[in-house]
Amino acid sequence: MKGNDKLISTLNELLADELTAISQYMVHSEMCASWGYGTLHEAIEKQAKDEMHHAEWLIQRILFLEGTPIVSKLRPMKIGASVQEMVTNDQDAEQEAIRAYNKAITLAHEVQDQATADLLTKILKMEEEHVDWAEIQRTQIEQMGLANYLANQST
Repeated sequence: MKGNDKLISTLNELLADELTAISQYMVHSEMCASWGYGTLHEAIEKQAKDEMHHAEWLIQRILFLEGTPIVSKLRPMKIGASVQEMVTNDQDAEQEAIRAYNKAITLAHEVQDQATADLLTKILKMEEEHVDWAEIQRTQIEQMGLANYLANQST
């Protein structure tokens, strides 16, 4: 089924965001593993896997709309030098993703593509969960102090 060209282009932009997020999360996850923060490693790795699903779903949708998925385009990554920077950078990226998904959902409605809007809404909800997770981590760091927070992450 031939889809709207502007929407396909937007889906490819979202795909670039997702592919970048996968890479950023994987680097942050492995940094945490290397520092001995196993709990944090697993949590961030799970988010990377979520982003992989998002990329997969976007690719499937682009193909369904007879577009060409562009998988060679990445955005600049913002790798944190500390756990606190990682969480902040990831939260900032997720908040940007939420804005982009809301904009894309509006476009999908404008071109009367409800199935794409539904997919984007599904992904949007998961991105909101990632922001919520980051907010919780930042609150815990603030309330218990970085040293106590990190002690809880080294299991």
